[in-house]
Amino acid sequence: MEKALLELERVQTELLQRIAKLEHSLVPSQNDAVEDNGIESRLSSVLRRNGVHDFSFKRVPSDYYDWSLEARRDALSAASVHHLCKSIVLVNTQAPANVVNCTNRNNSKYYVVVVQYTARFNAEAVKNFLYQLNNGSIAKKKFNMRLAPEETSMELTGYGHNAVTCIGMKTDIPVILDEAIVKLTPDFFWLGGGEVDLKLGIRTSQLIKFINPFIVNCSSN
Repeated sequence: MEKALLELERVQTELLQRIAKLEHSLVPSQNDAVEDNGIESRLSSVLRRNGVHDFSFKRVPSDYYDWSLEARRDALSAASVHHLCKSIVLVNTQAPANVVNCTNRNNSKYYVVVVQYTARFNAEAVKNFLYQLNNGSIAKKKFNMRLAPEETSMELTGYGHNAVTCIGMKTDIPVILDEAIVKLTPDFFWLGGGEVDLKLGIRTSQLIKFINPFIVNCSSN
């Protein structure tokens, strides 16, 4: 009888230890919390310092990009699927040899373009816009806008694949905002928030005032 009680006590102790370990694994450490909130806190500070107050961050599940646009819209409480947007980094592969960075926003080596997921991006429209922006002083053949390699995008923005946002980038890359986004009603849209599972909703008018983007008709439905 005594032997049976000792065995029962051993099993109970072992079970309690396992439960304690499981509970500990489910509670994020202080370092994890800092990591989780780092990007959101930093970008929130950047936005507020620059007069943007109507914005919201939302975390999404890891399989978010496997969802339909309708499911993503519902998860973010977006006004429509057309309010779901993305930021892409373009490189001018035919830029003159002296154009190697982003110091001249009118003739930059790189641009960040913000477009809707429901629209088809038109690189030719960006090429024509930049040609006209420079009053034809640069040959049109010197503009050839292509999607930048992922490692280049990461190096310039500080953000990885599916996490790129035009806020708080490592490099001050000029931004092109598709005109279709400006015309959205209501004027509050969603884009990447600096991490794959973090999305940023923002008031269009406040974003424009902050980053002063080129507004270009560069997509089609």
